[in-house]
Amino acid sequence: MSPALPVITNNNEVNVSVKRLLCITTEGNAGVRAACGELRGWDVCTVDSIAAARKVLAQQHYPVGLLLDGDGSLEHDDTERFLQQQHHIRWIGVFGPDLLHRPQLRHAIATHLCDFHTRPVDTVRLHHSLGHAHGMAMLAKSTPPHKRASSSRRIDGNSVAIRRLRAHIDKIAAVDAPVLISGESGSGKELAAQEIHAQSPRAGGPFIAINCAAIPPSLIHSELFGYERGAFTGAAKEKQGLIEAASGGSIFLDEIGDLPLDLQASLLRFLQERTIYRVGGTRTVTVDARVIAATHVDLPRAVAEGRFREDLYYRLSVFPIRVPPLRERKDDLPLLTEIIFNKFADEKSPQLKGVSKQALRAMAQHHWPGNIRELINRMRRAMVLAEHRLIMPEDLELAPQDDAIILRDGLDHSRGSAERTAIWNSLAKCGNNISQAARELGVSRMTLYRLMAKHSIAP
Repeated sequence: MSPALPVITNNNEVNVSVKRLLCITTEGNAGVRAACGELRGWDVCTVDSIAAARKVLAQQHYPVGLLLDGDGSLEHDDTERFLQQQHHIRWIGVFGPDLLHRPQLRHAIATHLCDFHTRPVDTVRLHHSLGHAHGMAMLAKSTPPHKRASSSRRIDGNSVAIRRLRAHIDKIAAVDAPVLISGESGSGKELAAQEIHAQSPRAGGPFIAINCAAIPPSLIHSELFGYERGAFTGAAKEKQGLIEAASGGSIFLDEIGDLPLDLQASLLRFLQERTIYRVGGTRTVTVDARVIAATHVDLPRAVAEGRFREDLYYRLSVFPIRVPPLRERKDDLPLLTEIIFNKFADEKSPQLKGVSKQALRAMAQHHWPGNIRELINRMRRAMVLAEHRLIMPEDLELAPQDDAIILRDGLDHSRGSAERTAIWNSLAKCGNNISQAARELGVSRMTLYRLMAKHSIAP
């Protein structure tokens, strides 16, 4: 049967208030009507298998789902995995009464379903269950995963710092010049590099990422620039280097500050002349690749200490950008937490449904020295070990925010935190327009600039 067979509503009219329902059953639309009655006000998509449901959900979002199983045909491990992955959908089940004696089904109902019914169905109660599930789904107002996945953006967040970073990337992506990305470890420098590449005219070409700190010094020259046959013992044939492989696209050199000095000279030659020499080679190879470099170290200081070439630094930093640490974009924590929760849903404990407000408050108080990488690690660990329906601060190994903490930090800290949050929110609401944000806050432009400097909020 077709993977999506909508039920026609009365008079064939289009009702803007129609609610969307995904029904999984082997009994077809006729079986749905026989068991559940006329589902007036619902746009029903009927599929006959879990595989078909996956295809439909990859294209469209359904807030409510109905499992109609009279003979146990849907009872298998794939159904359990599917329900766990699609935990954001409110599921209701309709089963034959004999099936409830099966332990696997009882466990699935208790873990994944909002409600269940047995045949013969009390259609009035079923319609109440469906309506309640739809209302709860609308209250959640979570972004459908398929819409998030379809976005071309790689950097998630709506904070002032991230919006400023995106605006900067949009401007420099179109210019074919080197970019130097600075930022703390785990803050997302490679995502910024991928965004620059994806927004650039080179998006159709390769994106080659290299961690300069992860390659042994004895191998990094041949890995970057390639080698000719016979250049050294074991070089039985010529090999193209990673810079050459990136021709037509972009090469991302992560942790560029750890590149040995002799390699820095070779990289500088490439930036100046767009040519390289393979190890053991006597001819130049022309390479058309944009260099995007990143570092978590202070390169000007490294230059002053003689650990990094000054001429290479100025060649790389034509367009310097900074990826903000997580502590400067805490407004993004709820969104980032939701994205991580959905991405690793396969790993979570069956009863887990989301993150508590107490956990989000504890996250907002944490300094996040490990940035996004630390957030991912804490969330993944909590999703496996949490014993409640919601992740709590202790699951994240974070101290809960309570009155004792507020008293310990003092009134000045609390006032400063509220002041900082108000400025962030106002700037975000006003699209970073200083004059408009100052009017909304009831202060002068000069006062707002002074407060932004006080709280290290860049204009």
